[in-house]
Amino acid sequence: MINGAHLIIYSRDADADRAFIRDVLGYPHVDAGGGWLIFKLPPAEMAVHPTDGADIHELYLMCDDLDRTMAELGARGVEFAAPAGEVSWGRVTAINLPGGGRLCLYEPRHETAYDLE
Repeated sequence: MINGAHLIIYSRDADADRAFIRDVLGYPHVDAGGGWLIFKLPPAEMAVHPTDGADIHELYLMCDDLDRTMAELGARGVEFAAPAGEVSWGRVTAINLPGGGRLCLYEPRHETAYDLE
């Protein structure tokens, strides 16, 4: 039986991004050997969106209060790609990673799947 999921973020500076996720975001982790940190993520959900383009995959971190979360992360030195924006399904921004990538961050307006029993 499937009992979990493993997400991979590709990075131009994996060491810097690992340190950021460990030290700034504070995610618990294990070292799989050689500095390969595997992070424990919060509860998750998955959606499938239609596309006529390339099959891409995105990671969105979720929070209950985007303004408060941005203020807390900003106090830890996190830089955001844009101010919070309004979309039909919530409020969204993106975190700039040290390696040049981005992690989306949003406050959903919809019922979340991880609340299911």
